[in-house]
Amino acid sequence: MAINQKTLIKDTALIAICAAVLLAQQIAFSFLPNVQLTTLLIVIYAKTLGFKRTSLIVIIHVLAYNILSTFGAVTPIHLPSMFIGWMIIPFSLATFLKKVDSPLGLAIFGFIFGFIYGWAYIPAQVFFIGSPLIPYLMMDIPFEIVMGITNFLTIYWLYPPLKTSFAEQLQKFEQKEKNDGR
Repeated sequence: MAINQKTLIKDTALIAICAAVLLAQQIAFSFLPNVQLTTLLIVIYAKTLGFKRTSLIVIIHVLAYNILSTFGAVTPIHLPSMFIGWMIIPFSLATFLKKVDSPLGLAIFGFIFGFIYGWAYIPAQVFFIGSPLIPYLMMDIPFEIVMGITNFLTIYWLYPPLKTSFAEQLQKFEQKEKNDGR
């Protein structure tokens, strides 16, 4: 088997495992509205795996979550909102927040993202479902606050040890790939 083919297979496996972890934790926390580790994990993936692989993880996660969600499939109208919402993280961390790696800086981003993620659903809710804008925003604010606080705390406390652990495992994984290619 060619080295590039081995690399592709290992990369595919890595992306699948990361997407599975993302899905499993989101389903596990689904009984708590907007409490999850999704933002933290996508931040870690974006900072260690880069934009391309993280984007693939997000695509798989959004599709799988909508098929396997404990609450049933999300309406197709909300699928683009969910995809755009989660893609904001790898896009932001690959562009204008590329140099931000401190737990506090990323935690602040996570807090703000809690609101931005909620706002990604506004077009679908208002234009396609017909929800009035102001009442929708007022009803969603508590959920945005919960997500923002959850993101802040999990990123601030868990980002350093989890990123270090994930980076070490990734290095071992990549080193094994180099050794296999000899």
